[in-house]
Amino acid sequence: MGKSRARRFRRAPFSPAGPEQRRDGEGDPEDEPAAELLEKLQHPSAEVREFACASISKLLQQQHIIPAFLQRDVVRCLGPLLMDHSLAVRETAAGALRNLSACGGFEVCDDMVTKDIMTPLVALLKECSTGLDANQLSPKKCRVMNKNYIEDIANEAINLLWNVCECNNTAVSIFNKEGCLEAVLHCMKKFSTNVDLAISVANCLQAVTEDNPDLLSSFNASAQQVLETVLLCPESTMKHILLRTLIAGTIWNIKDSIPPGSLGSMVNAILKIFSEVLTIDTGETIIHMHEAERNRLKLTAGAETEENMSDVIDSSVLSEDDNMEEIPKGKVRRENDVSDLLPSDKWELKEVTALLMAQQTALEIIVNMCCSEDPSDDEWEELSSSDESDLFMENSYNEGSGLLMSPLCLSDEVNSAFLNNLIPKKILEKTAFPNSIALDICMHNPSWKPLIKKLNAVQCRALTCLHSILLVSDVDCLGGASALQSLAQHLSQLVFSKTELLVDTEFLEAITSALRALLQTMASKNISQCMTPEQLLALCEAGIHSSNASVRVNVVSILGISGSVLAKGQDTAETLKMIGKFLLEVAMKESSLVVAGEALDALFDVFADGKEAEKAAVQIKLLPALKEFHPVFKMRMRKEGKGQYSTDQLCVLDNVKMNLRRFIAYQETLGKTPT
Repeated sequence: MGKSRARRFRRAPFSPAGPEQRRDGEGDPEDEPAAELLEKLQHPSAEVREFACASISKLLQQQHIIPAFLQRDVVRCLGPLLMDHSLAVRETAAGALRNLSACGGFEVCDDMVTKDIMTPLVALLKECSTGLDANQLSPKKCRVMNKNYIEDIANEAINLLWNVCECNNTAVSIFNKEGCLEAVLHCMKKFSTNVDLAISVANCLQAVTEDNPDLLSSFNASAQQVLETVLLCPESTMKHILLRTLIAGTIWNIKDSIPPGSLGSMVNAILKIFSEVLTIDTGETIIHMHEAERNRLKLTAGAETEENMSDVIDSSVLSEDDNMEEIPKGKVRRENDVSDLLPSDKWELKEVTALLMAQQTALEIIVNMCCSEDPSDDEWEELSSSDESDLFMENSYNEGSGLLMSPLCLSDEVNSAFLNNLIPKKILEKTAFPNSIALDICMHNPSWKPLIKKLNAVQCRALTCLHSILLVSDVDCLGGASALQSLAQHLSQLVFSKTELLVDTEFLEAITSALRALLQTMASKNISQCMTPEQLLALCEAGIHSSNASVRVNVVSILGISGSVLAKGQDTAETLKMIGKFLLEVAMKESSLVVAGEALDALFDVFADGKEAEKAAVQIKLLPALKEFHPVFKMRMRKEGKGQYSTDQLCVLDNVKMNLRRFIAYQETLGKTPT
């Protein structure tokens, strides 16, 4: 059914880890606190309102409690508090709504927009933007105990805006019409003193600029200058690297608004950012940062021990000599004394998390840069079709393989920028498994354990990048047969060195997509394949049981590609029999018509020609099986096709149905041909 479509990544809304799930048999004990807390939102005391907002914010992180609050119209209760006279209430109300949007998902975000959350949110953002200037002139008015309320409120509000715009097109339209861009860019200007706020703005900008041509006209020279200033900032912390990566994604999204004469230099700057972030060794960074955390905690504990000892000594001295001058209160023991000299709690973990998010984001943007079209999510997941991309690759995943890849569609200056930054080599390096020592650190430290999922996500994104590049590169640019065979060995090692990963859906989809594209390229040029039939069947046995239809499509396509190559060889009938039986079973029993169609297409390829294929076809009784299945397949298309599959998918399936009839006729002629 042709080449697979290159995947286009869409940014997912923030979702906190580990929300509690409702247990079977429980009632609704949350109804009572929900009603009580929502009532307190109307209390005349700002402290009571703040407490209620904070309590609601905490409860809304538990998904099973959200319905109780929605039933009591929590959005309309909290919305007006975004403009409360108390800054503390504004912040906690925005935080509660942020958690609701993050934990509630798309439907809740739609409901929030329907209930007009955007009106007070836009007003709050504009006040924050104005307040940032007032804060700069009179900082004491907006600061309490070293807390900057205006910036903290802005941070919560922008995260809320990000979540609802990510999920709801109406929110994006309101963002465009109400001139929110100016307000959020004003917040971005605080990047040198408040990088967390800037990262929130960058996340929001990347979301609202994706596929939003109506916003392009708002990115005038002044707006672009703000983005360029952030892109070129020299700070080297992981948070700043993440910030620059997100801004690079935003600039790519608005590239049509950039003057042609400046586009080349801007793309070069973007790719330089990607090169910077992908160069960093995440495994070594985890090891280094974990050691830094241990040293910091030891230092903190040591300082506290010394102060405790000082307390004891001072007390004993005082008891021995009552005439000694009394030590003033607060001078002996200072709370959090060491924190004045050391970074905030868990800053090392936050740095590593920022790095992994930056790498994942960079890889996703590169994949999107490869997509010349914007297929729907369903299309790229299940539809097999040809595609064009704009990327090239240079160098290899290991020394000496000579893998070179060249772009097809981007301008010469963009291609040159891609080459100069050596990004492809770094992509291939990221396809390797994470550092075992770093993994061990994460496994044995509860607070670091969530990094394992992020490490695996980076590897999967790198494999998807490789898939996108393979789709558009010719063999000469790929480095020739030896380079492709080396790459095939590398991917085979990834598949079979850790068999437990064959149940990981995300990894399976990424690795099978890359393998499919690679084997397709090798087969088209008659390059011998390195994977044994046994390895292929083992991979396909694992993949065909995946709940992900894309994985199932990939594995049957891989079998079809490999089988068609084997059919041209000698003494391969036994292997072709195994492949044929496997594909027949998939075609007849598969629940998805798209996967069943792919299996039939693979059968056509494997048994299209060759004496070994003819021999195997007779032995597995391919012709009678297909003749019996033909009316079943047509009936399934009539019953299941409409409403379940896209127009493009149905078009492909119609071709499969027509080819099935032709293939049956072809097999019948083979049976009549004298041997």
